Amino acid sequence: MVNALASETTERVHSPRDAGSTGPAVDGRRRTRPRRRQVVVAYLFLAPTLVFFAVFLILPLGFALLLSMSRWAGFDLGDIDPVGLDNFTDLFVDGSTFLTPILTNTLLFALGTVALALAGSVLVANCIDKLRFQGLWRTLYFLPIVTTVVAIGNVWKYMYEPGGLVNGVLNALGLGSVAFLQDPDTALPSVVVVQAWASVGTAILILTAGLKSIPESYYEAAALDGAGPGTVFWKITLPLLRPSLLFVCITQFITGLQSFALIIVMTKGGPGDATNVAALEMYRQAFSYGDWGTASAAAFVLFLVVLVVTLVQLWIFRRKGEDT
Repeated sequence: MVNALASETTERVHSPRDAGSTGPAVDGRRRTRPRRRQVVVAYLFLAPTLVFFAVFLILPLGFALLLSMSRWAGFDLGDIDPVGLDNFTDLFVDGSTFLTPILTNTLLFALGTVALALAGSVLVANCIDKLRFQGLWRTLYFLPIVTTVVAIGNVWKYMYEPGGLVNGVLNALGLGSVAFLQDPDTALPSVVVVQAWASVGTAILILTAGLKSIPESYYEAAALDGAGPGTVFWKITLPLLRPSLLFVCITQFITGLQSFALIIVMTKGGPGDATNVAALEMYRQAFSYGDWGTASAAAFVLFLVVLVVTLVQLWIFRRKGEDT
């Protein structure tokens, strides 16, 4: 019996399971090898995207930063002449039109577009949510989005003409004709209306989706408490639409700050500089005047404006969310 116990103890001591005191380290190495292979394979799959990102974003961004501190006519790379921050200072010296009226027009254009598009989309989305055939209505309001900017600009340009549809309606109402695109006081607001009309479709789609996510139980509880439509809209609908409103507000503002195609089609920045905006000025400096350094500097200034405006909007919405 003693011999049997001794032999069993010896087998346990010399068993492969107990002998492998270094087993965890070996297992760790075995696990590390497949993990490294997975990482390598993952980066191989990501390589096309990373190369595309580097070629079409990182390199152009670095080249634009170089040009913003240089003089270059846009032909021979050997003609790049470093000038430091002169391009940036030239944008804001006395007599420069970049700050006023160009940058001012840019902010007014974006602000007006956001205000009109946001107000119109909230109203229309709230009405569509109570109608039948909602898909049809959303499609109709989305049609301007799939229409080219050139077509939209030309149609509205003819509508704004002295003998166009808009002035025809004004004349039928007993009002005089208005030189919408020829008067410096009315040119920018006229283009703002067109930009807001063209972009309201996307906002309506987003807001209608936001309205669908609001639980019906809130409206049922409000109806039981005797709340009217106005109270329901201001106390329930708008607060619960805040995430959708934030997204629409930020995207519309960024689009408005970067827009220039519609202005080229309708006014070409005129009369004078009444409708000239930062993106259009960048285009002119680079492709019309051959001053790529000034154009690149203006691009970085516009980037900073977009960044600051976006951060301010995020701060405002987050503060309201904490207060409520």
